[in-house]
Amino acid sequence: MNLPYQLFIALRYLKSKKKHKGISVNTLISAGGVAVGVMALLVVLSVMSGFHEDLQRKILGVNAHMVVLDYKGAMPDYQDVVKKIEGDDEIVSYAPFVMGQVMISFGKRAHGVFLRGIDPDLEGKATDVARFMKEGKFADLKSKDGIPGIIIGKELASSIGVFKGDLITVLSPVGKIGPLGMLPKIKQFRIVGIFEVGMFEYDSNLVLTDLRAAQNFFDMKGDVTGIQLKLKDIYKAPVVRERLQEKLGFPLYVKDWMQMNKNLFSALKLEKFAMFVILILIILVASFNIVSMLIMNVIEKKREIAILKTMGATDKGIMTIFMMQGLAIGILGTVVGVAGGYLLCYVLNTYEIIKLPADVYYLSHLPVKTKFSDFLAVSLSAIIISFLATVYPALQAAKLNPVEPLRYE
Repeated sequence: MNLPYQLFIALRYLKSKKKHKGISVNTLISAGGVAVGVMALLVVLSVMSGFHEDLQRKILGVNAHMVVLDYKGAMPDYQDVVKKIEGDDEIVSYAPFVMGQVMISFGKRAHGVFLRGIDPDLEGKATDVARFMKEGKFADLKSKDGIPGIIIGKELASSIGVFKGDLITVLSPVGKIGPLGMLPKIKQFRIVGIFEVGMFEYDSNLVLTDLRAAQNFFDMKGDVTGIQLKLKDIYKAPVVRERLQEKLGFPLYVKDWMQMNKNLFSALKLEKFAMFVILILIILVASFNIVSMLIMNVIEKKREIAILKTMGATDKGIMTIFMMQGLAIGILGTVVGVAGGYLLCYVLNTYEIIKLPADVYYLSHLPVKTKFSDFLAVSLSAIIISFLATVYPALQAAKLNPVEPLRYE
């Protein structure tokens, strides 16, 4: 197969002057710079994607994909609401819940938490909290001997010094009005389970109890705070939310997981973009190696360029030679960098080489998640930067006057 003369010459210029020496050192250095930049960028983006996915998994493990709430604060006859949303194909399951802020105490220690009342039979279908249980199970929440059960986070259990089976006191600041003003409501609960999500916010500030026990404690009778919904596709949440909002109308309102965690996920997304911009500078610096190498080639190959022009090569043809040469270096470096980046990500994820203190980060190793979109974006960026680096040297080569180099030949 006959190659175009521009491509043949461009590939020939990548080789060393001496015969059988393979690719020149300058070519290897230029391609190596691009490869290192691509590899570093891919590993960092993959690690950040791993953190993002791990955080999202934990948040959606404790919270539902979507919740239906009432502006009044309490939702009476929630079964009527369930009937309106049951026909939606995107909704997998639902579970009612009651939520309120309380103070729990044991001995002389106290801590403010969110008390969530759940239906033990339905909660497992709407959230994944059961997956994080270290001791006990939801079925144990049923009241025994008149004392309702409660499940707390591991961090909270450590801070107030309790274990499974201990009795704790739950105090609500909102109670009945007495002669001396508002009287707080106090009730004892028995710890029947301990969970560990891996996020300090949940492990220290969330406790679960039976739905009926929570309704009685907050004097809500048969009302609930809202309904948790689990979706088939979590990324269709905004579309489903708008559809449900239109169907339910006021005074009900619907919130999805993206809205409830908007600040956190927006910050992570911005951080990942910022790291992409910063680390792409490594590839930009590597492109200067390509520029300097091509300029040296132009100076070194003045005689050859002049001969090509006298043989009929056009300025466009000369430009194409050097642009192909720089592009070949960029593609070579990108391919090596992508392969090296993927291999390093695989090793980090499989063999867990980089260990993290679990009590600080709640992760035993560095999480890595390779995404095709990241690899594609980095590869295209590297190739485009490498191509743009060839423009100036190629123009200089095209402008070369063939008379001067051949005057003394």
